[in-house]
Amino acid sequence: MDFIRLLHIEKNNPGTSTGVEWIKSYGAEIESFTPVNGASIASVISTDKEAYNKVVHKAATAFKTWRNWPAPKRGDVVRQMGDALRANKENLGKLVSYEMGKSLQEGMGEVQEMIDICDFAIGLSRQLYGLTMHSERPNHRMYEQWHPLGIVGIVSSFNFPVAVWSWNTAIAWVCGNVCIWKPSEKTPLCSIAVQKIVAEVFAKNHVPEGVSCLIQGDKTVGEWMSHDARIPLISATGSTKMGKALNTAVAARLGKTILELGGNNAIIISQHADLDMALRGCLFGAVGTAGQRCTTTRRLIIHESVYNTFKSTLIAAYQQLKIGNPLQPENHVGPLIDKTAVQHYLHAIDQCVQQGGKFVVPGGIVEGTGYESGCYVKPCIAEVQPNMAIVQHETFAPVLYIMPYKNLEDAIAIQNLVPQGLSSAIITLNLREAETFLSHAGSDCGIANVNIGTSGAEIGGAFGGEKETGGGRESGSDAWKAYMRRQTNTINWGTQLPLAQGITFEF
Repeated sequence: MDFIRLLHIEKNNPGTSTGVEWIKSYGAEIESFTPVNGASIASVISTDKEAYNKVVHKAATAFKTWRNWPAPKRGDVVRQMGDALRANKENLGKLVSYEMGKSLQEGMGEVQEMIDICDFAIGLSRQLYGLTMHSERPNHRMYEQWHPLGIVGIVSSFNFPVAVWSWNTAIAWVCGNVCIWKPSEKTPLCSIAVQKIVAEVFAKNHVPEGVSCLIQGDKTVGEWMSHDARIPLISATGSTKMGKALNTAVAARLGKTILELGGNNAIIISQHADLDMALRGCLFGAVGTAGQRCTTTRRLIIHESVYNTFKSTLIAAYQQLKIGNPLQPENHVGPLIDKTAVQHYLHAIDQCVQQGGKFVVPGGIVEGTGYESGCYVKPCIAEVQPNMAIVQHETFAPVLYIMPYKNLEDAIAIQNLVPQGLSSAIITLNLREAETFLSHAGSDCGIANVNIGTSGAEIGGAFGGEKETGGGRESGSDAWKAYMRRQTNTINWGTQLPLAQGITFEF
């Protein structure tokens, strides 16, 4: 396909890079299959231990130079990266859609997120502010400043194969860090394309080799990173199980982590809701990316007075969904990433039925011409009890659970019942309900919305969640501080040496 050729992806690709340079590796071959039709696209070579160590050494060397570039100059390089992404938006968006399976609109939107975070980082490069404090000692000045950490390791997931990397790198780079990226082994070609785009920009600006590094592989490569004391910070996106293992390893060496893990997100639909608005928000939240977003809407908590009305409207809307090739703009829902994901989807449906759930929109595999990959499934809806075991679990597929509630206190309790705490929303025109939901007594999630769905966060806000979602924050607001170390400085410009707390020390 033209977009693959234009992104300079070959049939067999080296998978290890320090920027412009591609390093020879003798790891296993990773073949990328598109879930669109099951075809093999191309392959990459995973990073072996020797190549991995070369990458880390190169990154550590580059950091010594890159950290001394003025932050606005680093920001200008990121600006040019944003321009390069604009020029490649259509081709990269198509590759994201083709390799991962999300709709073309969502593939384009993911690249737009990359462009947006570059724009954000440009301004940030002139705003890495520290505070000044008044000293209790005469003729003393206190202030704080922020320094880069060094190497930032990035472990990204298949569902956002390029955007999450950019959330981290754009910020980390303007802060003066260098980055090593291990993408999902399910979407390696997207990372190859991005690295080649970045390499062109970096070469024109004489950025040191090693500021943008790419490695490939399965969890073994991720384990090398998590145990590597040369990497002070690892930002990881994925399952809660993966995050716990990675966090344990990094914490054992007193490293830092940014974790964006599972989500089990709910929308509360009040009796005071605009039901048309609720329908739009719920529909995209539940079926966008075929339910493979960490912010996917997995639970609807609906007031009993509007429950039956809204359920009927939702069922009718599901009948209008078009499932098919994500590169065709008229289709709403593309495939799941692979057949393993399909099995997890079918298992969740089976468990839901066994635990007493009733499907009002049945699920199943879509078969026939155009669905030969076996990865297309039907978005489904089940009526459940909120404390059912399967409802507490995040199923990375378009399975939506609906349940009624009597009052707002109960709805919030149901919303907070699950172990995950990423995104949440309430649809209501009642100001008191909205403010209660956003108060200390409301949602316990890192993201809480009013009159919008759970998906579609903007890059300007810090992104992340609480509880088993990990507690980390990426992207906007002051998330940049996680990529830096704080240093408090005191300067004595007087002729005496008074001690703090009034202590005297004479000799």
